[in-house]
Amino acid sequence: MPLAIITGSSGLVGSESVNFFSDKGFDVIGIDNNLRKFFFGNDGSTVWIKNNLKKRNKNFRHFSIDIRNYEGLEKIFKKNKNKISLIIHCAAQPSHDYGKKFPFLDFHVNATGTLNLLELTKKFCPNAPFIFMSTNKVYGDSPNKLQIYENRTRWELKNKDKNFKGIDEDFSIDNSTHSFFGVSKTYADLIVQEYGKNVGLKTVCFRGGCITGPNHSGAKLHGFLSYLVKTSLLKKKYIMIGYKGKQVRDNLHSEDLVNCFWEFYKKPRYGEVYNMGGGRFSNCSILEALDMVEKLCKINIKRKIIKTPRVGDHIWYISNLDKFKNHYPKWKQKYNTKKIIEELINNFK
Repeated sequence: MPLAIITGSSGLVGSESVNFFSDKGFDVIGIDNNLRKFFFGNDGSTVWIKNNLKKRNKNFRHFSIDIRNYEGLEKIFKKNKNKISLIIHCAAQPSHDYGKKFPFLDFHVNATGTLNLLELTKKFCPNAPFIFMSTNKVYGDSPNKLQIYENRTRWELKNKDKNFKGIDEDFSIDNSTHSFFGVSKTYADLIVQEYGKNVGLKTVCFRGGCITGPNHSGAKLHGFLSYLVKTSLLKKKYIMIGYKGKQVRDNLHSEDLVNCFWEFYKKPRYGEVYNMGGGRFSNCSILEALDMVEKLCKINIKRKIIKTPRVGDHIWYISNLDKFKNHYPKWKQKYNTKKIIEELINNFK
């Protein structure tokens, strides 16, 4: 059977990938050392997901290896080199705040870890597609310079604006404030492209918007919708940071994202980049998300706004999905924001 190596296998996208490719008949090796618990405390721990994956998937093997550990990774790649058919790299340090406080750790996890995996792919399985989970933070705060206006519940662009459908892949990554996390992920994004265009590996960067789903261990500093639903239902209170709570995010269910991976695996390209989020089909502001939870659960959520936004945070961000849809027309998006929130609520109960 084909073998998929999935890093960050106990995280949201990683675990969705484990289940999906296991169901497709792959043997799966998951690499995850639960560094999220170190970053975010018990709220961020993914041990429960790892245990569920082991119970569900007979062809799944888990290794608690740090992606900064080249020698540890090399043993896995070397032992399985004739079987490896796919690498999905989801492991990361994902927090803006943590990246600023601990820049060396942030860079080594996001940048050096990615370089390790690319080198091992080149050395042991150069024909295997390499899928990298990047981020829209490679664009820094440049989207904030768009002609954004304020309405009652959100910041928005006018219908005639050339970016109304969303940010596309030609949007500049220069002359902006990225956050330290955004910078380390930008290096990883660019080096993944380089190993495709320069070395000839079948690589792709999916620049994610807000990826979410029931397997998300949402924490205060990461996991927008998951944390919002959990906090709202537990405490009936939510703190919004900056922009009056009207900042807009597009929300993509992890199942829809992993179906993108499958389409790429069947027809890979070299050094490709796709902006991948909910697009115009699935997006909301924080205020709109809170309103939706209140309505669905028939509760009142107390709201507090901190005026100062996070450095490099987006006021408005929606992904333009046209490029991916043109390359892979069979892909269909199933989950809009309401359906995602309903699932998160039901899963929490």
